[in-house]
Amino acid sequence: MLTYNLIQEAADRLKKRVRRTELIHSHHFSEKLGIPLFFKCENLQRTGAFKIRGALNFMTAQPRENLRNGVITASAGNHAQGVAFSADLLGVKSMVFMPESTPPQKVFATRDYGAEVVLTGKNFDEAYAAALKAQKETGALFVHPFDDPLVMAGQGTIGLEILDELPDLANILVPIGGGGLIAGIATAIKQTRPQVRIIGVESAAAPSMHFSLEKGKITETPLAVTLADGIAVKRVGKNTFPIVRELVDEVVLVEEEEIAQAIVALLERSKLLVEGAGAVTLAALMNGKVEHVTGKTVCLLSGGNIDVKTIAIVVERGLLAAGRYLKLKVELDDVPGSLAKLSTDIAATNANISLITHDRRSKALPIGRAEVLLELETRGFEHIREAIAYLNRQGYELEVVK
Repeated sequence: MLTYNLIQEAADRLKKRVRRTELIHSHHFSEKLGIPLFFKCENLQRTGAFKIRGALNFMTAQPRENLRNGVITASAGNHAQGVAFSADLLGVKSMVFMPESTPPQKVFATRDYGAEVVLTGKNFDEAYAAALKAQKETGALFVHPFDDPLVMAGQGTIGLEILDELPDLANILVPIGGGGLIAGIATAIKQTRPQVRIIGVESAAAPSMHFSLEKGKITETPLAVTLADGIAVKRVGKNTFPIVRELVDEVVLVEEEEIAQAIVALLERSKLLVEGAGAVTLAALMNGKVEHVTGKTVCLLSGGNIDVKTIAIVVERGLLAAGRYLKLKVELDDVPGSLAKLSTDIAATNANISLITHDRRSKALPIGRAEVLLELETRGFEHIREAIAYLNRQGYELEVVK
């Protein structure tokens, strides 16, 4: 059973073994949102995410004989790295089962820490089932990614660190996957600061805690593809759920475009690289998902393990969501000077052409017509409206490409 004392013991075990991550006051987002806003930067943690806290606390609390056959786990990425790193630190073998869709960066990093990685299943739950089967065959110690008191206690040390630096904390937003992180933090904070408002944030594509709380019981929820792969689970923990139900004040959902926009905003304004699961907290505030927020507020940035390919996709989606990027399709007469005139008219809107494709061979086009696809850099939605209105006045029939 998770207790406040268990979290204090975890803090003693983890001292000097994990990074006491920075609590950064964000001047930009404080001004933008109208509240004193701080970021707890677990994206700067060893292994790039908070998961090392729970994994290392669980393993260092075990009698040595429990580790003689090594450890085994299932993870979408961050817990995998935490277990692999901790096992290497303690000199024991580790085997990690990961979904086939796990970003390559997380797979490579887990292997680099010395773990044997098995890619199996379409999602975390299928990888988890495979890991349980292998655990029975090998006799290795299973390290649960979230539904264990020692794991939750390790994650709860984040709450102790925040209160130590910010005793007058009013609100904290925490990502939710299986519930281990928010259960640990809520237990740590509510023990001494019951007035602190604790808000959980899930991706709308993986709302298992939201629906479980709504129905009053653990409810398995179908998953959709999400940028927040680190918190995409079908079923929350049987141990985490009652803690969340008792101690967490509310749970809100954020959409994919909102997550992408938050990732880009953190990169641009705070110079912080955060994965989708880590950006959901800021996404919730930026999009007004939490009402009546006053006083000192912390967004937990839970991890920063995002691969380069995903960054490229996210930046494009984030720019689109923020009105900083516009795709247009337009038909022109296929005569000399038409494309030059279009370019001149676009220049008059102060939009910048980043990519242009000119096609006169498509069978879908009438003879004598050409199709132009444009990607433009813009300054926001008002600029987009002004640019489209100007081009319409010049006689162009435009189609905005989503």
